[in-house]
Amino acid sequence: MHDASEINNIKTFLDEKVDEFNRVSFIELDPISIPHRFSSKEDIEISGFLAATIAWGNRKSIIQNANKLMDDMGESPFDFVMNASRQQLKKIQFVHRTFNSDDLMVFIKCLRNIYIYHGGMEKIFANGATIDSMQPAITEFKRMFFSIDHLERTEKHVSDPEKGSSAKRINMYLRWMVRNDKHGVDFGIWKSILPSQLCLPLDVHTGNVSRKLGLLIRKQNDWKSVEEITNVLKQFDKKDPIKYDFALFGLGAFESF
Repeated sequence: MHDASEINNIKTFLDEKVDEFNRVSFIELDPISIPHRFSSKEDIEISGFLAATIAWGNRKSIIQNANKLMDDMGESPFDFVMNASRQQLKKIQFVHRTFNSDDLMVFIKCLRNIYIYHGGMEKIFANGATIDSMQPAITEFKRMFFSIDHLERTEKHVSDPEKGSSAKRINMYLRWMVRNDKHGVDFGIWKSILPSQLCLPLDVHTGNVSRKLGLLIRKQNDWKSVEEITNVLKQFDKKDPIKYDFALFGLGAFESF
């Protein structure tokens, strides 16, 4: 690992990159643009969760497919989740890579169950979180999500860090909901979870850049690596370590660092 002055230089470099990428212009080309179409808490939560769920592969097709899904839900995702009839559900034809209409049907029923019987998404994540990690919360969310009758094939679309997954898409979703820094990108609508509890959404870009900077030693992009890099980022900013997602992702995706 680096000595103190090198660490300081890396922090300064990453702080500059956070400022560069954490701005409103970032939204348009990112899946976070989907929840930015809405203003009510529940619409933001549900559109964000569905967009994050399909956020793998080509960014353009992620955004295109998620926008189509919002159109199919009548631009009112919460109302649709809570009130859509069986016929309305059957009408939706959806596919994004391995996530299809059958999976969507399961997701809508599971979300409906969570809002009716468990107090909503925020409550489940907040109840499961520990002071310094979302890992138990994500595991508990998956258990609760699939606690009703469902297709087994759909389970693969919600990650479980307890099984070693980096849970990149859920960690990204949690960043959207929890971080609140007045830059206008992340929403900060979940007040019962602190930004300091978040974990880095670790993917190919953030992983590669973290290793090139010598901040991450572990080779696999798994949960142990998420913990390793998140702990390093907490040395840079204890209260808001995951703001560095903007820098690490931006360097990898836009600057081929």
